[in-house]
Amino acid sequence: MAEAPFKYSGKLYLIPTTLGESNPLQVLPYSIRKIIEKVDHYIVENEKTARRSIKQVVPGKKQQILKLSPLNKFTDPISLPSFLDPCKEGLDVGLLSEAGCPGVADPGAEMVKLAHAEGIQVVPLVGPSSILLAMMGSGMNGQSFTFHGYLPIDKKERKQELKTLEKISAEKNQAQIFIETPYRNNGLLEDIKQALHPATRLCIACDLTLESEYILTQPVSAWSKTKVDLHKRPTIFVIQKEN
Repeated sequence: MAEAPFKYSGKLYLIPTTLGESNPLQVLPYSIRKIIEKVDHYIVENEKTARRSIKQVVPGKKQQILKLSPLNKFTDPISLPSFLDPCKEGLDVGLLSEAGCPGVADPGAEMVKLAHAEGIQVVPLVGPSSILLAMMGSGMNGQSFTFHGYLPIDKKERKQELKTLEKISAEKNQAQIFIETPYRNNGLLEDIKQALHPATRLCIACDLTLESEYILTQPVSAWSKTKVDLHKRPTIFVIQKEN
């Protein structure tokens, strides 16, 4: 079998982070520590939180040697290719997510795309993905599922979208996954209870991997009787309606 045609010796490591305030060494594998120990160049969403994450995993790493390139909504797309220059010089680069896995519901996907186009080896590392953890804990169809990201903000449009996803889930026997801005979680839950069929199953997976972790799947009708406060708590919603 022919090896992939990588043009440069430097690699792009996709480095997961914790999903919230928790001991990283209780959530992340030791392989992450080994990579952070040797990598000094990083592509990050927020410099302050990235430095804190690195320090938590490798307390002895000197902060002054870190070279961080910001990747967020304010980043000029023209500058993105330069973030991979160290790889072309034989140095490794770490792509660090704000929470969870880079490239999954994360702006880092654009850097991964560029790395492939440039012939730079991409190395994804094992770590927590809230989407997959929620799917694992939902008891819904792990053979077929779709992640939709955020639903419409407009209440009427959101309810219509929920009904559409419910219909798809029944027709395809497919779990439907989505998220909301944490401070709108309670409002979304109310819309779900109003829009969906009482028998449709809903999984709420909140604060995954944290001490306050909450995962429960039950029919929408049962959620109407269940009190849970999701305000400002990272939450994944999974629905599926039986045919």
